[in-house]
Amino acid sequence: MMSNNDNSSWNNNQNWQDNANWQDSEGSQQQDADAQGWQGAGDEYSETSHRSWLQRLGDSIKGVLVGLILVFGSGYLLFWNEGRAVQTANALYEGAGLVVSVDNAKVDPANAGKLIHIAGPTSAQSAITEPDFGFEARGLRLVRKVEMYQWKEERRTETRQKLGGGEETVTRYIYSREWSDRAINSSSFRQPGGRQNPSFPPYQSRGFGAGDARLGAFSIDDRILSRLGQGETFDVPQSAIQRARQRLGDRARIERGGIYAGFDPDNPQVGDVRISYSLVPLQDISAIGQQTNSSLSPYVTSNKRTVLLAERGNQNAAAMFQHAQDENRMITWILRVVGIVLMFAGFALILAPISTLASVIPILGDIAGFGTSLIAMLATAVVAPLIIAIAWLFHRPLVSAAAIAAAVVIIMLIRHWGRQRAAQKAAQAQVAPSFAGAAPQQGGGFMPPRPQAGQQPMQPQQRRSTFLPPGFGKKK
Repeated sequence: MMSNNDNSSWNNNQNWQDNANWQDSEGSQQQDADAQGWQGAGDEYSETSHRSWLQRLGDSIKGVLVGLILVFGSGYLLFWNEGRAVQTANALYEGAGLVVSVDNAKVDPANAGKLIHIAGPTSAQSAITEPDFGFEARGLRLVRKVEMYQWKEERRTETRQKLGGGEETVTRYIYSREWSDRAINSSSFRQPGGRQNPSFPPYQSRGFGAGDARLGAFSIDDRILSRLGQGETFDVPQSAIQRARQRLGDRARIERGGIYAGFDPDNPQVGDVRISYSLVPLQDISAIGQQTNSSLSPYVTSNKRTVLLAERGNQNAAAMFQHAQDENRMITWILRVVGIVLMFAGFALILAPISTLASVIPILGDIAGFGTSLIAMLATAVVAPLIIAIAWLFHRPLVSAAAIAAAVVIIMLIRHWGRQRAAQKAAQAQVAPSFAGAAPQQGGGFMPPRPQAGQQPMQPQQRRSTFLPPGFGKKK
């Protein structure tokens, strides 16, 4: 936390009574833009750059190294993620088998060191004190969110291929203002003229837990309370206005339930600050952890993972462990997608010199680019699942062996079915009618087969007897 002198220095630097200084001067901005050869007006500019074919080829060759780093890095991420998922799941399975649901009305020394589950109403004798602005709130946890109105830069690029392999890139820099809970470094803007963000206030977003919160006879600290979410909107009392002006300057006031430092909240200016709060009220909660004296702490499982769970409402232990397993699966799939995307980008960078070589003729470069993207996709589709399979084989050998055995059985069944189909088709071909190969004649009948070499042509009587049943046409 900063001292009062530091806070006063920050207030003076902001100069709240002259916020107009933060407004952009269109004339000076346009002069800066013209001096750099930019095009545009207001808060949007475009910059055109050119690269020759040799420059592009050199950059793509350098990109191969980045691509290799991405491929190996994403492979490591996929392998690590599978191990993390398995170890977390095993720890939760172990905890689900060991947890004991106990009465929260008393602390039983016999359960010391055990993984216990408790649920019920919470209480707190003292209020939560906001240390920086000096007001109090009754509840389990107070969460503060600090935001400042700042300039931000957005870049959009459009690339066009030119005959001979050159490339023209048009980059648009779009400047806008927004509320952000983190400092945006305006010195890194491509066109910073008139768009300087002031220093971020020294009060960061954070949470404050009730110091004496209890669940029945058990004390619960911020390790439990922080797992209960953001809570409900909390209105700052008017009594905080004096401290707010000491901290943020004369323009600070209570506005719309929060603290606002600036001119008009409906028309914010760069440098304005707003602070809002949410409160987790006293309510029924459920918690799982190791009983340590009269509190709960993280339980260390046999694979060195920790288990500490908390939810709102009265939840049984089985439901809480199931929710934790679902969360673990969700995180696993998110990291899998991230790893697969990074691997695809790595393979694409490795293959980029091929499309660059072909881009001497733009249409050939487009075709080569499509082909390399397809190859990168196929390579990712092969390598990523292979790494995941190896990770499972390493972390869960029995499950992997069962999966491999099932895959082998499926492949054998498919091959067996294919052989049976081929044998049936061969048998059908052998028992086909002898006239199947006869040439059709007009009227839908069949012509008799042609005589082979050295064989006498069939006489009409023979033809008749061959194709008609015995006695056909004789008078009775």
